[in-house]
Amino acid sequence: MTVTSKASLWGRALREPLLHFLVLGAIVFAVDYAVASKEDDPSAIRMSRAVDAELKDLFRDGRGKDPGDEELEALRQRWLDNEVLYREGLALGLDRGDEAIRERVIFKALNVVQSNLALPDIDDAALREWFESRRSDYDTPARIDFLEAVVQGKPTIEEVAAFAKALDTGAATEIKSGLRVFKGRPQASVAESFGEDFAAALEQLSIGEWRALPSKEGPRAVRVEARTPGAAADFEAVRNEVLQDWKDRRMQELRTQAVRELATKYTLLVEEDPR
Repeated sequence: MTVTSKASLWGRALREPLLHFLVLGAIVFAVDYAVASKEDDPSAIRMSRAVDAELKDLFRDGRGKDPGDEELEALRQRWLDNEVLYREGLALGLDRGDEAIRERVIFKALNVVQSNLALPDIDDAALREWFESRRSDYDTPARIDFLEAVVQGKPTIEEVAAFAKALDTGAATEIKSGLRVFKGRPQASVAESFGEDFAAALEQLSIGEWRALPSKEGPRAVRVEARTPGAAADFEAVRNEVLQDWKDRRMQELRTQAVRELATKYTLLVEEDPR
């Protein structure tokens, strides 16, 4: 029994199955056990509408928007994994002396699962290949320093362009604005804040010139101050870091697999929304 889980966009936490169990446990998976899964059949786990609503509310509170289909499916899967761990922890008596606090029972059960796992060996060639497939995690990204003159209101691109020209030439202008300073921002960070097109256009601007650029939040008057080129990571220099990352990732994958295998003992009953 599984609930299909696809990659989600909910930040790193939802993209990484490695942070799967307890990172969000106290926030997302504290839905009351009796409400969520009380059944005569101990092998049945009920995912009630109350659980679904709680997951949606918590996502909305944290992200300011409703979860998409893939994000909701990932949340359901994580809830289910924690529910399985909680059931297994109760079966092993791990709640004794702990007043049956849900998060600690889950943590103890996960430790039991992990104690039965062993990392496989990895040779240097395989580790190097793993590093190359994730090189962007280790390379030093190119960075950019730039200024933004924040125009008040909702100006058009033409108005911002005229304002940028006035700033460039020192001409008088009645447009009111504030100044924001961005130091050492990698392109990925710029793209996340302003949009891919803005980040790409910013890379093409000459240093020291005010220009108007469209962004996902509207037109912006910006001036590039400096650029710092990126640098490729040397495998030997970061080998220890890469090895530790591989160990962490592989162990988390093994934990997820082990919990999903435990989940086959249970039947999932999903309470559908009424139509």
